Amino acid sequence: MLLPSGETARTDANPFRHSPMATSMDGDDTVTAEVCNEADIGDGELCEVMVAGHPVLLVRNKKEFSALGSRCPHYGAPLSKGVLRGHRLRCPWHGACFNIKTGDIEEYPSLDCLPCFKVTCRPPSLAYVLSSLVGVAALVCAETLRQEGFTGRIIMATKEKHAPYDKSRLIKVCLQEEQDHARRGRGASLIFACFCLQAVSVDFQKQKVHFKDGSSQKYNQLLIATGSHSSFLKVPGADLQNICHLQTPEDSSKILELAAGRNVVVVGASFIGMEAAAFLSDKAAAVSVVEKDEFPFQKTLGPQVGGVCMKMLQNKGVKFYTKTELCELKGKDGKGHGQLSSLLLQTFAAFVLAPFPAGAFPSSAFLKGTSIARDSSGAILVDLHMQTNIPNVFAAGDVVSFPVALLNGEHSSIHHQQVAEAHGSIAAFNMLKKLKELHTVPFFWTTMLGKSIHYAGRTGQRRKELNRFPAELLIHQLGPGLVNTQPLSRLWERGSCGVYLKQLKLWSSGVRNPV
Repeated sequence: MLLPSGETARTDANPFRHSPMATSMDGDDTVTAEVCNEADIGDGELCEVMVAGHPVLLVRNKKEFSALGSRCPHYGAPLSKGVLRGHRLRCPWHGACFNIKTGDIEEYPSLDCLPCFKVTCRPPSLAYVLSSLVGVAALVCAETLRQEGFTGRIIMATKEKHAPYDKSRLIKVCLQEEQDHARRGRGASLIFACFCLQAVSVDFQKQKVHFKDGSSQKYNQLLIATGSHSSFLKVPGADLQNICHLQTPEDSSKILELAAGRNVVVVGASFIGMEAAAFLSDKAAAVSVVEKDEFPFQKTLGPQVGGVCMKMLQNKGVKFYTKTELCELKGKDGKGHGQLSSLLLQTFAAFVLAPFPAGAFPSSAFLKGTSIARDSSGAILVDLHMQTNIPNVFAAGDVVSFPVALLNGEHSSIHHQQVAEAHGSIAAFNMLKKLKELHTVPFFWTTMLGKSIHYAGRTGQRRKELNRFPAELLIHQLGPGLVNTQPLSRLWERGSCGVYLKQLKLWSSGVRNPV
């Protein structure tokens, strides 16, 4: 994302403030409804009421009442089932956080705020509601600039042909239409987007970005949010037909088309691989997963959590080949030509899906040879302001390594959507010289077969400690008969985050609030 040279950041006006921001509605175009007695709602209670046929969330915080939209703008979760902590309301599904007084976002992944309505209490103690009938890091940065009053030109350059879309939803649902996964329309917030434009180098002295098509663009402030990419299979036969890597909407559509009624092999029992296997379990003739470890997620959440998830998929007919590595792919002619026929495991497959077979790597190769600081993996090093070592150059999302409070300030890369959005917002504030540090707890979720795992925090170097404790405390909503679940709300209620384990303190003393 680029801010062209010649433009200055103005913060004295706010004509582009994003339309779905929190507002209090008043005037003739209103509906007043008597919804309940004041005594009906206790302190800290969340109550959904109907006003003119529309659901409204009524919240009581001590003696103050607030009325807000009842559904999370992210994916429609009922906020009446959320968690209230002070003036912050947290979504029960993906952890988005809102201010109950203003409706404003206090934690992502939601891009929109909640509408606010006026509440009046009058004798005999009745509560009244006044109501009126590219990657996410770059997107959030651009929108935050507009919301904070910047009126200059904003350019987002992306090598893809799509508007910024929700990659986590793409992976979980295998959507096919752009409107299904787009986070914003192409004209959102008066941001000029350049599609199919890939950066190949940056001249930091001249403040100019060069693109693959030979064009270039000067900038005043630069945000690098190029994300991460996977390494393709590096085995004989990897160039055969019907071997898919899940990275784009086009890949998603191709996978869905090829999988119907055929045999599928998924290489890697990562979160993405397991989600894909679960999604395809009732669409393909057979689904097999090849994994070099004994259990899925073994290095991140431990063998117990991975074992529960593996059992869920096995009950759906998914086969697992664990402690096994893929060594060769063969074509129908028995050689490395044409369509895939078999693997070294001698498992016939109509096609192989390799979501991220060798993990994800920061997309920063175009910065090689420049003076920007990167770590050994290629991730761009930033501080808590998302500032690089180059003046006026910021970075955000999967491409960065940043100080993590849960790791006592050590740098780490965390490839979570919510983290990327927080990065983008913080970068925007600091571009406008409104100094603001990153303060967020990583929140990750995954969904398989209608069940979900919610994970807050960062294991990092504490994986060995993590494996010593019961897996059920990590799993949310897997249901009775599988594990004894521990609701995620306990994490937020205790004012600290990380995995809920009494014996394990996953977080530094300097971080006492999840927002």
